[in-house]
Amino acid sequence: FIHFFVALSWLFLGRWVVLLWPLLLIKCVPLDCQDEQSCPSISQEKLLDRVIQHAELIYRVSEDSCTLFEEMFVPFPLRLQSNQAGYACITKALPIPSSRSEIQQISDQYLLHSVLMLVRSWIEPLVYLQTTLERYDNAPDLLLNKTKWLSEKLLSLEQGVLVLITKMLNEGMVSTSYSDPSLVQYDMQLDMLESIMRDYTLFNCFKKDAHKMEAFLKLLKCRQTNNCA
Repeated sequence: FIHFFVALSWLFLGRWVVLLWPLLLIKCVPLDCQDEQSCPSISQEKLLDRVIQHAELIYRVSEDSCTLFEEMFVPFPLRLQSNQAGYACITKALPIPSSRSEIQQISDQYLLHSVLMLVRSWIEPLVYLQTTLERYDNAPDLLLNKTKWLSEKLLSLEQGVLVLITKMLNEGMVSTSYSDPSLVQYDMQLDMLESIMRDYTLFNCFKKDAHKMEAFLKLLKCRQTNNCA
């Protein structure tokens, strides 16, 4: 019984560590570049490391948020349907490489611009998720706070990627938005279950795209250091 209690205590403690560590770590690795002039002392290598850390945190929090939303709101028989909802992802129409061979062949320039396309395509949907979650009767504060955190950090990631484009590619600050209004169309008249499944699809799709952002940036890092396994 004592061993069971100790194991249960560690399980509970571990759960809270998983929930809280991104919020603690992000304070240690700030990404405060609004433009190249605001972070002149940061080397290109350190800036890339910070951007990668930012992307890693965004992916892990998105994964945790998706799981939390699923456990709270999605009926178990419907959870498997998310694996078949890839066609519904709002970024499906973007010219983003998906296969391993395509990704390996694209240039550093296109890697960075692909990350920027993904980031900017999710800024509006994450704001929408914040709004729609507030209409749920029993949405936990933890989920609301995580969604808000993701929205804020995605904007920071956008700024970091823009500065990387300036530093690494010698390009001016990219001001053109990749957001296509036709990609984001919400029907506010859905019934509750349809609304839940729509939001569930958004969480799942964002999690997948956040993983792509992280993977693209890590590929860029290994190319820069000539250390691609």
